[in-house]
Order: sequence, then C-alpha cells, then structure tokens
Amino acid sequence: MRFVPASCVLAATLLVSAHVQAQQPAPPPAYGPAISLETAKKVMAAAEAEAVKNNWGMVITILDSGGNLVMFHKVDNTQLASIGASEGKARTALTFKRPSKALDDAIAAGGAGLRLLAVKDITPLEGGLPIMVDGKIVGSIGVSGALSSQDAQVAKAGADALAK
Repeated sequence: MRFVPASCVLAATLLVSAHVQAQQPAPPPAYGPAISLETAKKVMAAAEAEAVKNNWGMVITILDSGGNLVMFHKVDNTQLASIGASEGKARTALTFKRPSKALDDAIAAGGAGLRLLAVKDITPLEGGLPIMVDGKIVGSIGVSGALSSQDAQVAKAGADALAK
C-alpha cells in the first residue's frame, strides 16, 4: 500500500469539489411583479418594429409573470396557426424560466431530453423568451409567423427593449 500525504488528498478533494461546483447550473431567476401595460407596450413596439423592418408577418404575445395575457398583436394575413404558437412559446418560456429554444434543443439532442415530450401544454419551438426587469421574470414574449430563428429575432428585439 502506498502512502499519500494528507496535503495531496486535501488538494484533490478541493479540486474535485471546485469542479463539481463549477458544473452546477446557476439557479433560475425568480418571478417578479407582473409586467405593467406601459412596459409591455415598449416590448411590443420594439418587437413590431423588428418585424416590420424585415417585412415579416408575425403574431406577438406578451404574458405577465402570472401567465395572463397582457398584449397580443397579429399582423394582417399572418397564418392563424401562429396565434396559438406565439402564446405557447410565451407560456413555455415563462413556465420553464428559459427561452423556449432550450426545450427545442433538449428534445433535438434526444436521450433524456425526449422526456419533455411527455410534458403537457409546452411549445418547444424557438421564439419565446422570458422578459426580465431587475433580474426577475416579469413576463414573457412569444412570436410566431416566420422561421423559428426569425421569430426569436423579433422576440429578442422586444425583450431587449427594456435594457435600453
């Protein structure tokens, strides 16, 4: 049997402990007070501007932190399926406290991510984002009507409006 100095054991323990701690994901943000109508109007205006700039027909849904509809906008001639998809993306981002794309990616990766398919009433498609104010989730935005990456671009423009 080989003798290992206590200092080596302590160093190895600290190294493993630091590695395990580094792998721990940050806790999700807390829910905050419900987004106000004035704040939702800023988010909606920025999202609409991005959609108009790119000539994309979109449906944009904004929910408050309790999951209640605050604002809804459907550009003329946008397909009707985008109504439910935009609300679903917003609700998914709100209830999971992360972009709806995270669920899309988890399912696409297969394996354990496929368990998400058993969750009722989720829309694991890119285009839904939590709306953050002072580090807390005050609501969410969901966008549908174009390619998922374009939906996400419009949602991001809306959510980022509060950072300005």
